[in-house]
Amino acid sequence: MSKSTMSPPSARRLSVFFDARFTRTTHHDGISRYGSCLLAALLEAVEGTEIDVTAIICDEAQLALLPDCRWVRLGDPTSPAEVAIAGRLNALGADVVFSTMQTMGSAGRRYGLILTIHDLIYYSHPQPPGDLPLPIRLLWRAYHLSYAPQRLLLDRADAVAAVSETTKDLIETHRLTKRPVQVVSNAAEVTAAQPRTVSRHDAKTLIYMGAFLPYKNVESLIRALEHLPGWTLHIASRIEGRREAQLRALIPDRARVVFHRGISDDDYASLLAEATALVTASKEEGFGLPVIEAMSRGVPVAVSDIPIFREIAADAAVYFEPDDPSSIAEAVRALTDEQVWARHSADGRERSQAFDWASSAHSLINLIRSVARQRELRD
Repeated sequence: MSKSTMSPPSARRLSVFFDARFTRTTHHDGISRYGSCLLAALLEAVEGTEIDVTAIICDEAQLALLPDCRWVRLGDPTSPAEVAIAGRLNALGADVVFSTMQTMGSAGRRYGLILTIHDLIYYSHPQPPGDLPLPIRLLWRAYHLSYAPQRLLLDRADAVAAVSETTKDLIETHRLTKRPVQVVSNAAEVTAAQPRTVSRHDAKTLIYMGAFLPYKNVESLIRALEHLPGWTLHIASRIEGRREAQLRALIPDRARVVFHRGISDDDYASLLAEATALVTASKEEGFGLPVIEAMSRGVPVAVSDIPIFREIAADAAVYFEPDDPSSIAEAVRALTDEQVWARHSADGRERSQAFDWASSAHSLINLIRSVARQRELRD
């Protein structure tokens, strides 16, 4: 057990509630996976310490994607009843509450509160996820018209967790909160695989895994195939029919794009094992889990030259200008050199291990204890 996880001498027990209500019920999205993996690592890290962890859910179906743990069912985080959730947590004896989002109700709370920021993407790209109810989408757009609502939300907390150094820097740049901000990093769900023994530099196969919102810029990946004759782009993630039709209309003559419309973890791993590279032309990201997970499997990555990818991939990636299909093609072609491919495969495996859930859990524990101490001093 690491020094940062051990119980302080004579520490009283801390009742910590982990807000996991943004967990999906059938398959993870980015925030759902972040919460599930972080909760699993936290539960392991607090064994033998003074911290007791209880997960907050809103639907028992969420338990299928969460680790086995103590839990309590409270309201849907998007319902009007959210304004009263602090009273219920007060009654449950919460000392510190950690939420994987920043919108948790807090009026009348008597506990420490830590809120999470994943990214600031929707200020520059305001289109909300299409699976949200219409009233929530309207509120989403109104919320992102200025930084004022974000500042009000974050300043209600005792501390703020950011999922990356890039997001922390943006919080500071835009002066979003007066509260302390600490990185509780995202990470890959899998540990590094064994070194690759078979080179795929000549496979001419690319993979995209991710959403299809405008800032993801999948269009540029498809247009790049005009400069990559003989290559195949596999689009692995689930996609709505109308969006698929929009992208199909962009496919250059004689180019090949395979829409998998969702794929199992095993099939995705098999697809990665045969790929030359994972590609993403995203213009902004909060983290980039598909990039880390591909690197952990020894799959080279060709990515947009944006700050978050520089943070997580460093020199392990090849970079391109996201709005320039010829730049994308040039980066991909660099990986057809067997030695270049092998170097990026090995460097990616090593770099992926700079981010791990155990470290994130220890960072969160330190933040929980800090918040608890500050509230004790105020009380």
